[in-house]
Amino acid sequence: MDESPPKIDIVISDDHALFREGLRKLLEAEDDLAVVGEAVDGEETVKVVRQLNPRVLLLDLSLPKATGLEALRELNSLGCQTRTIMLTAAIEREQIVEALELGAHGVVLKQSALQLLVKCIRCVSAGEYWVGQDSVSDLIQAVRRMSPSQRASGHGQDFGLTPREVQVVALIVAGYTNKDLARKLGISEHTAKHHLTNIFDKLGVSNRLELVLFAVDHHLVNED
Repeated sequence: MDESPPKIDIVISDDHALFREGLRKLLEAEDDLAVVGEAVDGEETVKVVRQLNPRVLLLDLSLPKATGLEALRELNSLGCQTRTIMLTAAIEREQIVEALELGAHGVVLKQSALQLLVKCIRCVSAGEYWVGQDSVSDLIQAVRRMSPSQRASGHGQDFGLTPREVQVVALIVAGYTNKDLARKLGISEHTAKHHLTNIFDKLGVSNRLELVLFAVDHHLVNED
């Protein structure tokens, strides 16, 4: 007999008891979701997530004791594998970028329809990203659109990158996949991946999102 797949376990972090209670009831009406814990402030959020290690954390931005972003920063520094969705009444574009940089996988406004949130939870649980109304297949382009306007100061330092590696960074910022990057530069995908590994090591980043944020922040490439 086939066994049902395990439910997606969720922790809700919000300082309003009625909101937590209502959201718990709505989410647990879904066959594949289970709320396993709650937290009322940023400090408690870190403790509960470390204790329960849920698949998904629904995290409010405005929390007492420690803000949602501060809690997310601490969880990220601890290497927590929980996938965080910022579920908040309002959020600035700069805060969205910061949340993604700190490891968040999704951002949903509280006034969104329940089915949108449920779809987001399933998407994020599967390893995808979600910003606003939809899943994001090209997170890099989304981050570029949300990033604050950059100062017109030209290129900064090159951080030891070779001219070819600077080319690779520019193409990654432009949203190229490894396959497209290799085709554009006339190299193999293996060589493209080798360039990326060297770039990650030189810049101290660990993934493409961090690379894009670093490149934009330090003016490694022209925004054009």
